[in-house]
Amino acid sequence: MAKIDVLFNELMARKGSDLHLEQGQRPKMRLQGSLKEMKRVDPLTGPFLQELLSEISGPERWHRFNMTGDLDFAYILGNDARFRANYYRHFYGYGAVFRLIPSSILPLSSIDMSEVLREFGNLRSGLVLITGPTGSGKSTTLAALIDHINANQQRKIITIEEPVEFVHENKKGIVAHREVGVDTASFASGLKSAIKSDADIILVGEMRDKETIALALDAAQMGILVFGTLHTNSATKSVDRIVDVFSANEKSQVRTILVNTLQGVVSQQLLKSVDGSRRWVAYEIMMRTPAIAAIIAEGDTTKLISEIQVNHPKGMILMEERLLELVNAGKIRLEDAFMKASDKRFFTAKSA
Repeated sequence: MAKIDVLFNELMARKGSDLHLEQGQRPKMRLQGSLKEMKRVDPLTGPFLQELLSEISGPERWHRFNMTGDLDFAYILGNDARFRANYYRHFYGYGAVFRLIPSSILPLSSIDMSEVLREFGNLRSGLVLITGPTGSGKSTTLAALIDHINANQQRKIITIEEPVEFVHENKKGIVAHREVGVDTASFASGLKSAIKSDADIILVGEMRDKETIALALDAAQMGILVFGTLHTNSATKSVDRIVDVFSANEKSQVRTILVNTLQGVVSQQLLKSVDGSRRWVAYEIMMRTPAIAAIIAEGDTTKLISEIQVNHPKGMILMEERLLELVNAGKIRLEDAFMKASDKRFFTAKSA
C-alpha cells in the first residue's frame, strides 16, 4: 500500500472527484465542485510530497517529470479505483492533481445528456467534438458513447489518450487503447498509426496542436469517425479554435474541410445542484445541416447561434437555453447559471 493511498481512500469515502496536493499547503479535495481542505493533515513539506509522488510514479516517470516539470499518467489503486494523475512544478515547489476515474462506465441513458448523442454514435464518418473546460465531464460522456457503440456495433475503435482513463472491454466491437508517453510518443504519432490500422472510429483525447488537429481532419476526410475534445465552451468557439490554429493562407481550406466533415459539437459544463448533493450537466449541441455548413464556409460563426436556436426541435440547443431549463426545473441556482452563461444579455432577458 502506497502512503498516498490513505488520502485516496478518504477522497472516495467522501465521494470527492479530485485530490489536490501542493507543497506548503494541506491537501484539498473537490467535493461537488467545491474545494475543501483536509484539516487533519499537516501542510505538505517538499521532501514528504516528493516521497508521496515518486513512490507511485516509479523511477522512470519521476525522472521524466524532473526533466520536464510536467507528468500525466494513470494510477491504479488495487481493484478499487483508477486515478488520472497530473504532476507539475510551481513557484513554491511540487504540485499534483488526481482525478478519480469511476470504476464503471455509465450508460448513455444515465448521464443526463441529450438523446442526440446516440445519433452521433451511429455516424459512419466525420468529426464530432466534445468540448468544455477541465472537469466538465467530457471523458464520462465519451466513455458512455464509446461503450454504446462497442455494445451495439461491430467496429474497430482506437482511443489515444494521456493517460488512458476508462478501459473498455471488447464487446461487439474491438477497442484498442493507446496511451501517449507509453504506447505512442504523441497524439499526432498515435493518430498517424491509427489511420493506417483499419480503424472505424478514433477517439483523440485532446486536440491540442496544429499537427493533431490536421491529422484528425485528414482521418475524418478518409471516412473514419473521429471523436475529439477541445477546451472550448461553445460550438462557435470550437469552430473558431479549429480554424484559428492554422495560418491565414490555410484557413479557407480548413473551413472547406470542416464543411465536409464536421458532424456535430457538444459543449458541456457541470453545475452544483441547489441542495449541493450532486452536479448537473449543462450542454450545448450543434448538428450538421446545410445552413450550418454554409455558415462555416462563410466564416461568420456568430450566425451559428441563431441557427442552433432555429433547429431546437431537431435536438439542437444553446448552452444558455439548457441552463434556463435546469433553473426552471429547480435543479440549479439562478445565480450559478448566470455565471456560467456566455451571453449574459440573453440569459437576463429570458429569465426576467
